[in-house]
Formats: sequence, structure tokens, C-alpha cells
Amino acid sequence: MKAPSSKLIPSFFFFLLQLYSSQFLKVNSQSTDSCNSNLLLKTQLPFEPTSFHCLPVWDTHGFILRYMQTDTNVWSFVLSAPNQNGYVGIGFSANGKMVGSSAIVGWVGSDGAPTMKKYFLGGQSPQEVQPDQGSLQLVSLNSSIVAENSRIYIAFQLTTDMPSNRLIYSVGPAGMLPSSSTFRLTQHQDQISTLLDYTTGESETKTLYATLRRTHGLLNLFGWGILVPIGMIVARYFRQWDPVWFYSHTVVQTIAFILGFAGVICGLVLENRLGTDVDTHKGLGIFILSLGCLQVIALLVRPNKEAKVRKYWNWYHHNVGRILVIIAIANIFYGIHLGDAGTAWNAGFAIALVVLFFIAAILELRLWTAKD
Repeated sequence: MKAPSSKLIPSFFFFLLQLYSSQFLKVNSQSTDSCNSNLLLKTQLPFEPTSFHCLPVWDTHGFILRYMQTDTNVWSFVLSAPNQNGYVGIGFSANGKMVGSSAIVGWVGSDGAPTMKKYFLGGQSPQEVQPDQGSLQLVSLNSSIVAENSRIYIAFQLTTDMPSNRLIYSVGPAGMLPSSSTFRLTQHQDQISTLLDYTTGESETKTLYATLRRTHGLLNLFGWGILVPIGMIVARYFRQWDPVWFYSHTVVQTIAFILGFAGVICGLVLENRLGTDVDTHKGLGIFILSLGCLQVIALLVRPNKEAKVRKYWNWYHHNVGRILVIIAIANIFYGIHLGDAGTAWNAGFAIALVVLFFIAAILELRLWTAKD
């Protein structure tokens, strides 16, 4: 387990800039191809794709798939994706998971030379992804890769009665193309699993470990993002009901810590299974959990009200709690972005925070009024 690095805070402050720039690139790069327009590269492809089924299969990264059974036991595919100086992959899986599947991967080198290889995805590490291996039977001389209008078009034909309907897609990190000598792939930047009905042309996204992702998000959202602020509100504005406020505050924060702890564990398991690079998000999560542990320890060594060190304990306890909440809220929004969870998660969490803010504002006003 890696501790948060010294670069964690700067990278956290710049993730919003990365988010906006990446969204701009997505919109800009997806505009040159769609299923509503004719594919203008048909003369450069080894087969005619005009009558193929066409469907967007990964809106986040602008992937478009065209396919058709063009002969007995022959299926033809054209995958279109933005050319972002990284590799693009399409895999055929038995169970929707990356490990154990076979894939077609293509990229365009810095010299403009296109390359397409098949791979066997034997594991999550680059050493276990083996070039020129796998179960896919390509039709010889009927595969090509074309780069035009800031997009990559990967065309290939498979010899099979029926291709697997569980397709996976991946995007390599920008600027990290495979070596021309070993053809080893670096860790993908992002991936997705889909379920394709070849007859109707309908594709359904099957996010890997969707239940674990959702559990990780909900536990952290309710634990660190909602219950901890509620516990702080109870401690600040309901002290007139002593000792009820203290026990209520303790119970709420204990439940929040348990949920948050479980959420961090789910996140570590999820990262290990997906093999994704989320060091900033993970580092912030571990830092938040560390602050939560410090608050638990502070409760256990809480001095008496009459003790001289009580004012220093209060200062420590209050400010650590505030730092925890601020970083937790930011990291939850960051996690929603990383998981591509959509506007519903952002809107729901934002509404909850606004409600808590207005409740706190009203209670704060009453508190100051009572002092006057």
C-alpha cells in the first residue's frame, strides 16, 4: 500500500483543469465520424463497409463499431476511435472480463506508420499481454488500419461461426506507444465491457465490477460526505442538550467512520481487480482514512473539560475534522468523475451538500442571535 506522495496535493488541485480539457478533447475528436454519416474511407479499407451495422459503443471515448457477417463463417469489423497518440483495442471475451480474452490492438507510430496486432490478455500486467497470441482467427490480407481526420480506423475479418457477444474496449495512455521490437502494451488508460446483440445491433454497457464500484461510491459518499458533516452540525449546534448531543455526535461519527473505512477497502480491492492507475484518488482516500483514525484516537484520549490541555485538544479535533470534510467532498466528486458515474451522482451529492449547508447556515444564524 503506497502512502500519499508529496505530489498528491498539487495533482489534486490540477485535476479539475484536466477534467475540463479532457472533456473538450472528447467533444472535438468525436465530431469527425458518426453513424449518421457515410464512412469516407471505404476505398482504403480491404472490404466494403457501407451496409454494415453501425453503433456508438463507448461514448466517453468516441468509439464507433461497424460490423456484418460478410461470408460463411466470416465476420467483418471496422472500429473507429479518436487518434490520441495511444493504442486502441477491441477484445472478444467469454465472460466480459479482460483476463483470458483475445484482442485486436492498433496504433499509429510517431513516424505515421500504422500497426495492428492481435494479443492474448493473459493477465493484468504488461508482461502477461502476449502479442501474436490468442484465439482470434484473422482472415489473411483482409486487415488494415487507417488514420485520417484525427481518428483511427481498425478493419479486420474473423473466421468464426459467431463472434463472442461480450466485447471489451481499451484506450492506451497518450504518448506511450508499444515498442516496435517487443510490441508490449503499457497499462491501459481506460477500459469498458459491453454486451452486443449482433442481430439487432444493440450494445449494452457492462461496467466491470459494477456492484463493487457502486458500493465503493455509496459507502464513501454517505460515510465521509454526508454523515461526518451531520455529526459536526450536531456537535456545534445542539450542545444545549447535554449529554444527548455528545452521544449523538459519537454515534453518528462512529457509523460514518465504519462506512468510510469499508468504502476505502472496497476502493483498494477495486483498484487491484481493475489494475487502473488512480494514485491521486487512492492517496487522498488513504489520507482521509488516516484523519478519521486520528479522530477516533482523539476521542479515546479526550481530556476532561477542566484540564489545561483541553483547549488544544479542541483546536486539534475541530480543525482535523474540517480538513477531513473538505478533502473528502472534493475526493468524492473526483471519484465520480473517474468512475464516469454521470450527472445523477454529481447532482444528488451536490443537492445533499446544499441542504446541509442551508441547515448549518440557519442554525449558525440562530446561534449568533442567541449570543446577542
